[in-house]
Amino acid sequence: MEKTTHFGYETVPEADKARKVADVFHSVARRYDLMNDLMSGGLHRLWKAFAIEQSGVRRGSRVLDVAGGTGDLSSHFVKRVGREGLVVLSDINSSMLSVGRDRLLDLGAAVPAVQFDAERIPFADDTFDCVTVAFGLRNMTHKDRALAEMYRVLRPGGRVLVLEFSKVWKPLAPLYDAYSFQVLPRLGRLVVHDEESYRYLAESIRMHPSQEELKHLMEGAGFERVEYFNLALGVVALHKGFKF
Repeated sequence: MEKTTHFGYETVPEADKARKVADVFHSVARRYDLMNDLMSGGLHRLWKAFAIEQSGVRRGSRVLDVAGGTGDLSSHFVKRVGREGLVVLSDINSSMLSVGRDRLLDLGAAVPAVQFDAERIPFADDTFDCVTVAFGLRNMTHKDRALAEMYRVLRPGGRVLVLEFSKVWKPLAPLYDAYSFQVLPRLGRLVVHDEESYRYLAESIRMHPSQEELKHLMEGAGFERVEYFNLALGVVALHKGFKF
């Protein structure tokens, strides 16, 4: 029997999800950062800044930015690690990766940009001091496999950071739902001429594990001392875990 998974609220064959997610990001890549600013009122920059502060990254660190897209996190990590360190920008989507690579080059940072599926990371065990994934985990078909791969490539003592949309504070849910399903798709239609991709965004958030469920997934992958921080009343959560 063919295995299925979710693509937003739609049930699709597992083999089709990666392609459908790829189509979404090919469509929105060029205006992805603009849409992030519009959707969040610029708050995504504060959420990412908090993640960077929690990363422990310093001069000489080796960092893997998984599903790094347009390079928001990588651009900051490059400044922190200095010439002694290494930052690798990665994404499964070639359009997003091209935007991120070009953006970093414009900033004077020649960062390795590697295209791969996070469920099969092409690096050796114990390579990186920090692995980050910001707003990418919910799009992965097998989150447990991706987390296990992130654990594998971390050095002992290293940490993973997962910044992702999560379960909002319940009293805020009706207002948040109205914004997500009424405003976001219309904004997508106006700015990137793509309403359906932003409808998928809203649906994919609802299908993503809750804060506690993701914590358990990370522990199942081997991470220890897993904790999370709710940001913007749970609209977003930052999960942090360590490899010892």
